[in-house]
Amino acid sequence: MSRIRISIVLLVCILSAVTVANAKENANSTKNEFNPISTGVTSLSIAPDARAAAMGDLGAATDPDVNSQYWNPAKYAFAYSQAGVSLSYTPWLRKLVNDIFLADVAGYWKLGSSDLQALSASLRYFSLGEIITNDTEGNATGSINPYEMAFDLGYSRKLSEKFSMGVVFRYIYSDLGFHYDGSSASDASGASAFSADIAGYYTTYPIIGRNECQWSWGFNISNIGTKISYDSGNNNAFLPTNLRLGTSFLFPIAEYNTISLNLDLNKLLVPTRPQRSDYESDEAFDVAEDEYQAMSPIKGIFKSFSDAPGGFKEELREINFSIGAEYSYNQQFFIRAGYFNENKFKGNRKFFSFGAGFSLNVLRIDAAYMVATAQTSPLDQTLRFTLSFDMDGLRDLIGHRR
Repeated sequence: MSRIRISIVLLVCILSAVTVANAKENANSTKNEFNPISTGVTSLSIAPDARAAAMGDLGAATDPDVNSQYWNPAKYAFAYSQAGVSLSYTPWLRKLVNDIFLADVAGYWKLGSSDLQALSASLRYFSLGEIITNDTEGNATGSINPYEMAFDLGYSRKLSEKFSMGVVFRYIYSDLGFHYDGSSASDASGASAFSADIAGYYTTYPIIGRNECQWSWGFNISNIGTKISYDSGNNNAFLPTNLRLGTSFLFPIAEYNTISLNLDLNKLLVPTRPQRSDYESDEAFDVAEDEYQAMSPIKGIFKSFSDAPGGFKEELREINFSIGAEYSYNQQFFIRAGYFNENKFKGNRKFFSFGAGFSLNVLRIDAAYMVATAQTSPLDQTLRFTLSFDMDGLRDLIGHRR
């Protein structure tokens, strides 16, 4: 055995792999229709914060908050506070293992007194726990701790009173494997990649009846970048480049009481990998596989709109949607709920989510809980926690004490 790949870790952590069992349910009724899109560094697709997760994993157009870096960095230009920082923690797949988790730190700072632009940053760390290594005879030789991480910097700016745009540059590092030389295991060098996000946010305040409401739209094209390879370029994986479109409508229902209704649509801008069953001969499949491996990420983005084997019908299946609502009392107490839906032939992730939050002048605590519709889903009962700090409130508190 010249090289051991930690495929079981990938099987556990990749979101699409969670529902591979659904292929058996569909195999008898429809041939070859279960065809999820494969990518590398799939941990980049895991929602980091509790607020967005509680509304069904959405955030393209919701009110700006400190975790907008992941959902739509253009929102920072409309943030109410001058600066903020947050820490989020998600125990992942606890129905299967107890040491996989996602940790995320995010923050922003608005520049100058004009309130037109902001700098932002985030660091996410996805730990795959401890893996015991074995030799060819099955004897334990040690352990490794594979992980994935990403660090990014962003800039956003208002281009008008109602519209802003943002850009994010990201460095990605993934360490998922090791070498085996016949007598002992040694860590292999990890894989690196670079990517960028481009986002926009539009918000307006229509008057309905006697109430001023807020209607917002947003988009984010994330992880536009290089491919990633764990074997010196022999096999390359596309990053999970994603197009997110969203809208949010917020309206008052009584004094100090508001509610927002939100919708996000998502599509992976990644080409579909060829399947042997779609080709009449091994030679034709090999040609298609070589073309897939040689395809540039930019070409893959455009090809992703028209390359599904099932045509336009299958392209529509690749669109996921999230719907969610958030109730707020005086911007201090929050109740949230949402639903996420992925087509059964593209991964079949379907779940309800619930959550709540409490905010003081300085501190805000949010929690979210996921309930999968499939009883066998390892994503069921996933918890998320987020702790946020408002730097304006902290500055005022310190100044008041002085």
